[in-house]
Amino acid sequence: MSRIARAVLHEWRNVVVDPCRRLRERGPLGVSLAVVACVAVIGLHEFQQTAAGAGVVRVLSEVRADQPVWLSLLRTPVSVFVPAVDLSAWGGLPRLFLAFALAELLFGRVRTLVVAYAVTLAGTLGARVMIALGPDRLGLPAEAAHTVDTGASAAIVGLFAYTSVALRSPLLFLAAVVPTVSGSIAEPNLAGREHLVAVTVALILGVVLHRRGGGRGGGRREVARCQCPLPVSKAVDREVGHGREAGRGRELGRGGS
Repeated sequence: MSRIARAVLHEWRNVVVDPCRRLRERGPLGVSLAVVACVAVIGLHEFQQTAAGAGVVRVLSEVRADQPVWLSLLRTPVSVFVPAVDLSAWGGLPRLFLAFALAELLFGRVRTLVVAYAVTLAGTLGARVMIALGPDRLGLPAEAAHTVDTGASAAIVGLFAYTSVALRSPLLFLAAVVPTVSGSIAEPNLAGREHLVAVTVALILGVVLHRRGGGRGGGRREVARCQCPLPVSKAVDREVGHGREAGRGRELGRGGS
C-alpha cells in the first residue's frame, strides 16, 4: 500500500469510522450538543425575524468593537449561536452540525464548548486590536467598529481547524478550513479577519492540547513500576523456606542416586 493510500485510510478511520463507532455506542446523546446548537441557531434566527425578537436578540448577542469590553464578554456566549442577519441559517446548519458533532464525539461536550467559545472570543478581541492598528498597519478601518461580529461561523471554522490538528487530518483541513481562509484573505473585512484569528487560535489549541502523548487518546501511557518492595508476611516466608528446603532435598536425592 502506498504512503498516500495509508494516509487516506488513516484519516478515514479517524474522521469517519471512529466517530461513527462512538455514535453507535452512545446513541443520540452522543451528539446532543450538536443538536442543541442547531436548534438554538434556528430558534434565534426565526425569533430575530420578528419585530419584538430583533430587539431582544440584539440586546443579548450583538457584539461590536465600539462596545465596552465587559459587554462584549457578556454577549459573546449567545453570539456563538446567532447567525448573521443577511445569511440563511438553514444553509449553514450542515456545517454547524458536523463541526459540533465531530468535536463532541471525539473530545466531549466541555472541550467542544470551550474551543468554540475561545475561538469566537479571540476573533472578537482580535478585531478590536486590528481596528486600533488601523488600515495603514494591516489593521481595519475605524468604521469596522460599528459592524456586528460574526457569530456561529467563527466557531464552526475554529472547531474544524482544531479537529484537523488534533486528528492530524490534512484532508479535513483542506475541505473544511481552507475555503474559509481563502475567502477571508480575498475579502479582508471584519468577518474575514475574525475567521483568520479563530483559525489561528484553534490551531494553537490543537497543538498545545494534543501534543505527543497528550490529549485524549494521544500516546500510550507507560505503566509505572513499583519502586518499593511490598511487605511479605511471616507465614509466606515460612512457606517459601519450606519449599526451598524440599527442593534442595530432592536435588540431593537425585545426586545420590
